[in-house]
Amino acid sequence: MNILFIGDIVGRAGRRAVRIFLDEIIEEHNIDFVISNGENSAGGFGITKKVAEELYDYGIDFFTMGNHTWDNRDIFNFIDDDPNLIRPLNYPENNPGRGWQTLKINSKNVTIVNLIGQIYMQNNDSPYHKFMELYPEIKDSDIILVDFHAEATGEKMAFARAVDGMVTAVIGTHTHVQTNDAQIFPEGTAYITDAGLTGAIDSILGMKPDKMIEKMKTSLPVSYDVGTGNVKIEGVIVKTDDQNNSVQQIMEIKKNNL
Repeated sequence: MNILFIGDIVGRAGRRAVRIFLDEIIEEHNIDFVISNGENSAGGFGITKKVAEELYDYGIDFFTMGNHTWDNRDIFNFIDDDPNLIRPLNYPENNPGRGWQTLKINSKNVTIVNLIGQIYMQNNDSPYHKFMELYPEIKDSDIILVDFHAEATGEKMAFARAVDGMVTAVIGTHTHVQTNDAQIFPEGTAYITDAGLTGAIDSILGMKPDKMIEKMKTSLPVSYDVGTGNVKIEGVIVKTDDQNNSVQQIMEIKKNNL
């Protein structure tokens, strides 16, 4: 099975990148299932039902989220009803939505888990302990893919090493900068620290640079604007063996319209 995970989609520019490039990537790499982090897809902050439906139409099958999950309140109107949208599992249990989902893809049971880090991110339960509580329920899945949404590279790496051999892949998100460390760990788990950014090329993390520079200079609050112009799509493809579900390859992808 060939699974494509698209790095954080940021605003209209990110959605345009998906529209431009996704069909080409699916055809070129014979993709069976497309997942993306969607927490910045609506105006750079959160997701709405309209935006989710737009991206589903472009070919995305499933969304994970992160620290901007609740930034657009429209999500409260549909997160409990959308089986293809999850938020971090280690959010407080009284939060709406769910932190994992199992789907049948090409006769395989594919489980997607969304976790969020604790370093520089407040009020979240331990991602490791929360995952270990869940694991007995999902361990018989053919494929288990984890989106680990976190600031600290070391926290992502430590979690991935801790679950090496238990899951198919741990894919880092949140920092919006694609890392050059896609690898398969000794016990067979695929890993990358960050899948990257899908959005404006001339940007800082998908946002127009001027406001971020202004904040750096003044330390005053600013309102960020989503970047415009040329766009790129970044992510990874995880390839598994159809016979034994082992990981054959993890590879970074990047396309742009420069």
